[in-house]
Amino acid sequence: MTKMTMVEALNLAMRQEMEKDDRVVVLGEDVGVDGGVFRVTDALIKTFGEERVVDTPLAESGIIGTAIGMAVYGLRPVCEIQFSGFSYYIFHQLEAHATRLRHRSQGRFHVPLVVRAPYGGGVRALEHHSESREAYYAHTPGVKMVIPSGPRNARALLVSAIRDPDPVVFFEPKALYRAFREEVPDEEETLPLGQPRIAREGEDVTIIAYGAMMALVMEAAEELQEKHGIAAEVIDLLTISPLEDDMIADSVKKTGRAVVVHEAPRSFGPGAEIVSRIIEKSFYYLEAPVKRITGYDIVYPLSAREKYYMPDAGKIIRAVQETLKA
Repeated sequence: MTKMTMVEALNLAMRQEMEKDDRVVVLGEDVGVDGGVFRVTDALIKTFGEERVVDTPLAESGIIGTAIGMAVYGLRPVCEIQFSGFSYYIFHQLEAHATRLRHRSQGRFHVPLVVRAPYGGGVRALEHHSESREAYYAHTPGVKMVIPSGPRNARALLVSAIRDPDPVVFFEPKALYRAFREEVPDEEETLPLGQPRIAREGEDVTIIAYGAMMALVMEAAEELQEKHGIAAEVIDLLTISPLEDDMIADSVKKTGRAVVVHEAPRSFGPGAEIVSRIIEKSFYYLEAPVKRITGYDIVYPLSAREKYYMPDAGKIIRAVQETLKA
């Protein structure tokens, strides 16, 4: 195994899949010569050439529209959108065509494409660069919405996304791109899409999160255990849609309490769906209302106000303590 950052692990996933399958192509703005805005596609063009690593014009809808045609004709395009805040321009092509072609053709055509995009705050970026809008894609039938939380699961999930026969939107938490290193196997590794994991076992409260929030949740869980004797069970969703909720339900039945954490706006966000699933499957086991720690229902603030918008370990700890007192 080699210790890698998330950037390095994602690069490894694309490199190994391109070596294994010559149908895999990478396209997007500056993905070739410059190696991507965050260097996730660094040096791929040197190995595979400009026919398989394609620098595109600055036209997000054109990138996805082209990729749909590639996918229908047998390729497996991996598209990079430089920031998730620019992904709104792909929505017509994605929703009106990519997600519908299998249904529209009664199964004759599949659209095995991946849309990669850095998402979320925490890096003091400019306007349109810090949004967390996964709910748009999770709400759209026909597309899977995947968000890794560390280098190893990022590599394994991206491999699975590339091999999936249907469109996958793959949000990468840029706050974690180089935040830490983790051992990543040299040999091939995959994780099934739609399958969460228990990141930490506990019996007092269930905390559900994903993506960049997992680092904060694990920090909070450690402090809760060491300073307050509270054993939190932490669930990392990994895939927002399809949302597998049996693990969540079983955990809440065990602990009787739940806190959901995400940096997306609160109203109609993923947390609302998760709470609804908990009510449907675990209501009679709850000993307190479910808490949500989220972003606010406002336009994402500029960098001077960013820390007030973002969830943090302190907010999570207070929510857990309030839940336990209820």
